[in-house]
Amino acid sequence: MWSYEKRLQYPVKITKTCPKTAQLIISQYGGPDGELSASMRYLAQRYSMPCKKVGGLLTDIGTEEINHMEIICSMVYQLTKNLTLEQAKTAGFDSYYIDHTAGLWPQAAAGVPFTALEFQSKGDALADLFEDLAAEQKARTVYDNLLRMIDEPEVREPLKFLRAREIVHFQRFGEALEMTKDKLDAKNFYYFNPEFDKAMAVKAK
Repeated sequence: MWSYEKRLQYPVKITKTCPKTAQLIISQYGGPDGELSASMRYLAQRYSMPCKKVGGLLTDIGTEEINHMEIICSMVYQLTKNLTLEQAKTAGFDSYYIDHTAGLWPQAAAGVPFTALEFQSKGDALADLFEDLAAEQKARTVYDNLLRMIDEPEVREPLKFLRAREIVHFQRFGEALEMTKDKLDAKNFYYFNPEFDKAMAVKAK
């Protein structure tokens, strides 16, 4: 059970309408490396984790990603709430406007809609945690790209905060690999199995 606190993890106060910027940022809502897929990934993976501490970590980070999704949605909303038809046309936001007006709908910056194929839950601790590490790095790269494209300080500050959290999550998942290794069968968990390395070295000779 979650307790919902009616505030964002980082404040969003954007005063200038800019549908072009909204169209870029929305990728971190419904894009392949966005916050929606991240929250669904971690909250699904937690059930099959053999280490309870790692399951708890996935719950914590998955919950935080929901809050990050709210930050992104708040940014897109504030960037489009006073949108005019002329602005939509000029910014190339008109096709989105036709389908959704200025409502929030998960899609990538290129317009590709969100699907459950954006994330994976394998039920294998090693596969899932390595996917999580990669996912955090890919999300960090998207935030890097957004920061390269966007100059407006009101927009950049929340993006910088979110980028920093991706790095923290990456570090936590690295620690989770260490916590998990003692819970798995060493014969199969070859990433941490020195005997596997020896066997491969002998086989290669």
